[in-house]
Amino acid sequence: MNEPTGRHAARQGRIVRRLAVGLAVATVVAVLVALMVVRGGAAPTAGGAPVGEPAPETVTRGLAATAPRTGSVAPESPQRTVLPSGTVVPVVAVSTTRDGILDVPSDVDVAGWWRGGSRIGDPFGSVLVSAHVDSEREGLGPYAELLGVRPGQKVVLTSDTLRQEYVVSSLRLLDKGPLSDHPWVYSPAGAHRLVMVTCAGPFDPSRGGYQSLAVVTATAVGEPTPRSE
Repeated sequence: MNEPTGRHAARQGRIVRRLAVGLAVATVVAVLVALMVVRGGAAPTAGGAPVGEPAPETVTRGLAATAPRTGSVAPESPQRTVLPSGTVVPVVAVSTTRDGILDVPSDVDVAGWWRGGSRIGDPFGSVLVSAHVDSEREGLGPYAELLGVRPGQKVVLTSDTLRQEYVVSSLRLLDKGPLSDHPWVYSPAGAHRLVMVTCAGPFDPSRGGYQSLAVVTATAVGEPTPRSE
């Protein structure tokens, strides 16, 4: 094939340059989109906790907004948990501190429900409830029971008018630290579930206290029913 000359060569050169610029722009856009997908939605990170303070209180400096929900009942915030032993633990709504740490009640006999999570009656997402395992003044709290919980045991959440039963599916021990690799702990997506968190040993005062997290996941049994008590 003969090579183009004169005006034809100049015109072909301009076309080639335009194509090159177009490909470069497309590449930059693709890279930016990929970065947005990879970085979209900050995950929670665990901060240091005082003695007896559970680090699940590590919920987030930039949690994604809770997705809209629809269900068969109007969702309600949990007001108490009934542990497998039958122990009743009051639950209050909590937010995060300026450092992004979940502000769990200081009283070991009271648990905190993260108000950014799911509620009783929501069809999906994690109902995140956390409490201190102990305190220097009060000793062991009721959530210390979670350290020995077994799959198949029952936990009940109640709200103002609703009751939801759950069955324990797993107990996991996580190293105290970032929870970014475990988004299921706080995620508003996925199947409706109860996630209860407290601290676990070993206990090392020189390193800030408890070094592990006990994370209990429980699966909802059926739909919420009217609270009868």
